[in-house]
Amino acid sequence: MIRSMTGFGRAQEILDGMSISVEIKSVNHRYFDFSSRVPRTYGFLEEKLKTYIQTKVARGKIECYVSIEALEIEDCIVSVNHSLAAGYIAALKEIGERYNLADDISISSVAKYHDIFSVHKSEADEERIWSAVKAVADKALDSFVSMREKEGEKLKDDILSRCDTILSLVSFIEERSPETVKEYNAKLLERMRTVLEDVQVDQQRILTEAAIFADKIAVAEETVRLRSHISQMHEFMESEAAIGRKMDFLIQEFNREANTIGSKAQDTEIAKRVIDIKAEIEKIREQVQNIE
Repeated sequence: MIRSMTGFGRAQEILDGMSISVEIKSVNHRYFDFSSRVPRTYGFLEEKLKTYIQTKVARGKIECYVSIEALEIEDCIVSVNHSLAAGYIAALKEIGERYNLADDISISSVAKYHDIFSVHKSEADEERIWSAVKAVADKALDSFVSMREKEGEKLKDDILSRCDTILSLVSFIEERSPETVKEYNAKLLERMRTVLEDVQVDQQRILTEAAIFADKIAVAEETVRLRSHISQMHEFMESEAAIGRKMDFLIQEFNREANTIGSKAQDTEIAKRVIDIKAEIEKIREQVQNIE
């Protein structure tokens, strides 16, 4: 089942004395690009969330937001970055001396600089928190993936519909191409009769010219390959793997065949169909950019 790279999922629960909410959203990106926002004291969750989400998501710009509110008092260790604290105190004293300000430095004034403190939790505590957050993230991720799959189904229907349109245009070209050779043959014969008047027309020369023209405008190889690419597109649509990038490459092959047919076209009706084919390919290419 194909998936869109656009998705959103959110879950909230109270687990193990904590009110936890996890929100996941994503937009298009060539690769897996992950960013998260977690409470400062729970920074250890960032890498765990990235590794876990990457097992379920292959591509997209993923943003994950985690909120944790402790409903019970937690055991933790608060440490002070004494070097940084000393730097702040020295800077404050320098300002006081330079501008002749009262020296009212106190613990509470220094404590306002939050980056001098670090909150640490025991390893066991981290595992307990991760276990609770992962349970909530699971539900958010299920909702997120479900939305991606629903969007993917819409993309699939649209792409396959456009592939069918291309096939019908290809059928017209395949039927029309031999007719252009007959028309060229008839025009060539008429022209030679007009020029030569009573002189006998060389039928062999007519056949040779017609054969050269037929070879020049032959598009059978291109239409066969284009049909093969469309068949491969159908196979991709049934894949369980992330196939967005492969589809992107395949669309380039679609374009290559359409351009070759267009360059060989010596008939206005065929040329019109080639333009229609290229328009459909471009619309498919835009949709493929949204697929994981």
